[in-house]
Amino acid sequence: MAKSFLGFFLFCITLGLSHQASLLENDFYTAGVVEFQPSNLLSDNLDAYLEIIQSKNASSTDIIVFPKGTLNNMGNTSFVPNPEDQINPCLTDPNATYYEEFLVTLSCASRNASKYIVINLTEKQKCEDVPEDTRPCASNGLNVFNTNVVFDRQGVVVSRYRKVHLSGEANNNTYMPELITFETDFGVTFGHFICFDILFYTPAHQLVDQGVTDFVYPAMWYSQLPFLTAVQFQQGWAYANNVNLLASETSRPSIGNSGSGIYHGRSGTLTSVMRQDSGERTIYVAQVPKYTRSRSLQKRVRRSTPEIKTRQVASSSSFYMKRDYVQNYESDLLQIDQGVSGTINRTICQGSFCCNFDIAWRSLESTVQNGSYYSYRLGTYDGWRNEQNVDANYIRNCALFTCSGDSIDDCGTLLHTEGALQQPRVTFTRLVIEVTYPESQEFLLIPDTLLDNLLPLEPNQFEWSQQKPHEDSYVHEVRFALKESQEVSNLLTFAIYGNYYDNECTFGVGTEEEQLACGYRSGSSGLTILGGWLTMPLVILVITWTRA
Repeated sequence: MAKSFLGFFLFCITLGLSHQASLLENDFYTAGVVEFQPSNLLSDNLDAYLEIIQSKNASSTDIIVFPKGTLNNMGNTSFVPNPEDQINPCLTDPNATYYEEFLVTLSCASRNASKYIVINLTEKQKCEDVPEDTRPCASNGLNVFNTNVVFDRQGVVVSRYRKVHLSGEANNNTYMPELITFETDFGVTFGHFICFDILFYTPAHQLVDQGVTDFVYPAMWYSQLPFLTAVQFQQGWAYANNVNLLASETSRPSIGNSGSGIYHGRSGTLTSVMRQDSGERTIYVAQVPKYTRSRSLQKRVRRSTPEIKTRQVASSSSFYMKRDYVQNYESDLLQIDQGVSGTINRTICQGSFCCNFDIAWRSLESTVQNGSYYSYRLGTYDGWRNEQNVDANYIRNCALFTCSGDSIDDCGTLLHTEGALQQPRVTFTRLVIEVTYPESQEFLLIPDTLLDNLLPLEPNQFEWSQQKPHEDSYVHEVRFALKESQEVSNLLTFAIYGNYYDNECTFGVGTEEEQLACGYRSGSSGLTILGGWLTMPLVILVITWTRA
């Protein structure tokens, strides 16, 4: 009997090791991201989480990511184990005497399903546990964080990340920003961040610079036209950094929340959704190719053909949109005459930052009486994002974007009319944006596109190049173009989004001493460019003064 049991025990160990070796050898892993419409009841949200984890659609997944803010709230915060302690709430606290019951339940669900589960919750922590944080503590002695928690296949809490950049939330931010990663048994190391964090260098881009290639990203994103709708920016960020991004979003289109997806770097979208009209509770699954240590030797797998869905044109009644402050852009209305095709080659500058647009279009005949259509503007912006009471980032943008009328005040809004009543006036046959961007200590240049179904163009539809004119140069020449074989008639945005974060150590910004301190060498060809960059506004000012 003992020999029989020992044999079975060794068989199980061998089977487990064989399974783990297989996971490591695979050149892909299977991920699920959840688009989730929350209720006000924790019990209802928890039951729906468990149903998704146990569902047939989730059966093949190695890792599942749930969105931000769809589980608990300030009324039922929970302590979260320190990952260094390798605590399994399912086994160590089965009666939920210390951790909240929902945390224990999800630990058990992860264990039972044998999956990595990423959740976002409202966490409490005793202030006395962080003696190095000398900031005032709340009267109840607790810090409250917006936190990601990761369970491994056994239900152990293996990672915890607390949001750095808050956006109108009644939570604490951490004493020091956190850079958090976790390893998996399928050979992939993930970094993670939350929602608004994606717009800043720390932690998101900083983890990329440290070599992380895969990210989990719970969000409750409020989409904003023309540049920052959810899937649009998720795909652009993953493309620009050439990383895998697993993005899970709250699903409430009526207040601006929707947009989940899985993205594979320069290859684009593996699966995504932008819900309109009503939210949902659905898992979206894809096989994600792994990156190797050398990205040039990256292994690839065949992607399954995506499900063909009915195309839904967005309107102001189907999706609530925030609006960017495009009135601060230097912009020109693109003159489009009914029934007339055209071309334009124009440079638009704001200060010394200039964008060149080369565009051609073919006129389309309207097939619907009393239909409505978008107008287009070309715009350039060099400045801080004009958001109130939140962390700000500095941007340099070049864009073609839509307006619901001819005024700049009409831009960044969806049309009111629905479906077939929206009629494109033109199809674009050539779209090229060329710009010289300054070097900076920390910056990210992103291809940023959006169609009228609130999904972006895919990488096989455009061309992107970013390069220095020569090795010692302090500028980047960028060309973003619609592929010659492509035409597009349902376009809302075609832009280069230049995120300069805090704009520190940007070439051409500051005194010559500050430039030298940032490493821009005096007397080099780079510094010659610097002189031209700095003196351009003075030349424009002199010309204006002379004419006056």
